[in-house]
Amino acid sequence: MKAHDGMYIGGEWRAAAGTDTIEVVDPADEQVIAHVPAGTADDVDAAVSAAREAFPAWAATPPAERAARIAALRDVLVARKDEIAATVTAELGAPLPFSQMVHAGVPILVAGSYAGLAASYAFEEKVGNSTVYAEPVGVVGAITPWNYPLHQIVAKVAPALAAGCTVVLKPAEDTPLTAQLFAEAVHEAGIPAGVFNLVTGLGPVAGQALAEHEGVDLVSFTGSTAVGKQIGATAGAAVKRVALELGGKSANVILPSADLAKAVGVGIANVMGNSGQTCSAWTRMLVHTSQYDEAVALAAEAAAKYGDRIGPLVNAKQHTRVRGYIEKGVAEGARLVAGGPEAPREQGYFVSPTVFADVTPEMTIAQEEIFGPVVSIIRYEDEDDALRIANGTVYGLAGAVWAGDDAEAVAFARRMDTGQVDINGGRFNPLAPFGGYKQSGVGRELGSHGLAEYLQTKSLQF
Repeated sequence: MKAHDGMYIGGEWRAAAGTDTIEVVDPADEQVIAHVPAGTADDVDAAVSAAREAFPAWAATPPAERAARIAALRDVLVARKDEIAATVTAELGAPLPFSQMVHAGVPILVAGSYAGLAASYAFEEKVGNSTVYAEPVGVVGAITPWNYPLHQIVAKVAPALAAGCTVVLKPAEDTPLTAQLFAEAVHEAGIPAGVFNLVTGLGPVAGQALAEHEGVDLVSFTGSTAVGKQIGATAGAAVKRVALELGGKSANVILPSADLAKAVGVGIANVMGNSGQTCSAWTRMLVHTSQYDEAVALAAEAAAKYGDRIGPLVNAKQHTRVRGYIEKGVAEGARLVAGGPEAPREQGYFVSPTVFADVTPEMTIAQEEIFGPVVSIIRYEDEDDALRIANGTVYGLAGAVWAGDDAEAVAFARRMDTGQVDINGGRFNPLAPFGGYKQSGVGRELGSHGLAEYLQTKSLQF
């Protein structure tokens, strides 16, 4: 797609307040493919004003009509699926088949789910002598990351619109073209002017202005825990609602009764998808000591198959960061059994699929989020030891448990301090709540729980 040189505000593309621009770089070849405007506080203020003006009418729109508009948006995304995939591949670097299946396909599923929920959700209920109403929070400031650029937009915007909120979106500066394409889809779907607004820009400028703006009632942010803490503090000072989906260091726990080969193979595939740039990736593989050597060999073999199948990391900073973590792992005594810090290609921000063995729970690579195609294999002695290791980080976003039967896996999973656990390779469910314990965030996305984040409660007594 051709980049827009303005902001989508009040139902039209408007000239940016400033003249600065942001380069969009293809991470596969390091070439500049577009420029977009670097938004300022003035752009944010104009977008928030448009959203505030549109809010009363949109909030009063019957849920069935809001559902129809979201369904129309879903239909536009379906019609433009190939363009979406190509755009994500160009600015994120994901292989085209992955972009088609995940980066374009999953947001379409999620948008469809909110079309259904907007029509069926109980926005009003009787509780004794009271009538309880679920009302929209107001104007939402949505700040989204680059790793799943369309999914994270839809996972915030669709429930906000279903709830009756209006939105100002500030997307990640690395993937703004996908956000502009989404704004085009919103316009094509006939969503009223001002209900959705887009400001591209840098986080410390446009993002901070949006989080601080007194006209924003709720800030929904996905990104690093460090930035999430800053946004939480800013919102707290203004007694403003937040929804924060932050970092992860998820454990893939393989119990002795599990199908070891399947658990290891799926575990490696889980981390290699999107080049490891997934907050919920199972980056810590926990294996019983009796099966450890076999699991290491299986993991090394599986990782080797991804050498030319994964895309680059998103930018030069991320490339340097991930390679630095691999070097740190070696320096702290972990054993490389696949991959390493050396760049596998002369051009592009590629990192080899990497697997470490002999990782101990206190090592940096077992505690900090790397956000790259790196797996740490950790041995455990018994289930209590595995649980201690699994829960032994500041994060609690996702995880997996494998066992000979589901009941055994569920019993272990119920003891994990994490928001979502896949049992024996459970499939993705767009209606299941997603979000974290501890420093992995506040609130939930997807399904009815995600819709509830954008609602506030009023009760009338009779």
